[in-house]
Amino acid sequence: MKTRIDLRLGACAMAAALFATGCADMSERQKGTAVGAGVGAGVGAVIGSATGGNAGTSAAIGGVLGAVAGNLWSKRMEDRRRAMEQATQGTNVEVTRTADNQLKLNIPNDISFDTGSAAIKPQLRSVLDPFANSLRDDPGARLMIVGHTDNTGSDAVNNPLSVERAHSVRDYLVTRGVANSRVETAGRGEREPIADNSTEAGRAKNRRVEIFLREPAPA
Repeated sequence: MKTRIDLRLGACAMAAALFATGCADMSERQKGTAVGAGVGAGVGAVIGSATGGNAGTSAAIGGVLGAVAGNLWSKRMEDRRRAMEQATQGTNVEVTRTADNQLKLNIPNDISFDTGSAAIKPQLRSVLDPFANSLRDDPGARLMIVGHTDNTGSDAVNNPLSVERAHSVRDYLVTRGVANSRVETAGRGEREPIADNSTEAGRAKNRRVEIFLREPAPA
């Protein structure tokens, strides 16, 4: 019995991988639905066989439940991502979806803060306003705001500056109706560069603020 269950669990994992591979040309919503259905079907079959039920019927039920859960999660994230892409056109803000289903906004220094300052620029307000609006109907959403600097200057300056910038973004979102309890902040100083600090272009990319939005998967 244990061997059969282990084999089915392995098959479930393989099915999930195959579903993910087959989703290359799908939208994010379709991908979530397909992967959810595949995983749900595999788990349903395992449970059905392990408990003496009909594996085929259990797989069908599991597939439906998995598809619904995956569809709801992906649709919410996809809708918000598309809205933010439209709101940030022409700003150099990067809006992406991470591998662990978080929405990430990478905000460059040229629209966020002046050099050595933690005061928010007007251009950044135009990005944060629609973002805050999108959170009002989603009380389960949680934010992580991370500030970064380039390698110019000492850690004694860069570390607190990166934290202060994250706090400035948090404080602005709070004034726009986002609950303070939903927001975490951190400063990385120069420790997590995404470009070469030996060039001005690279340093400009490293001076940034990242906002990560996560929300719990449906129960």
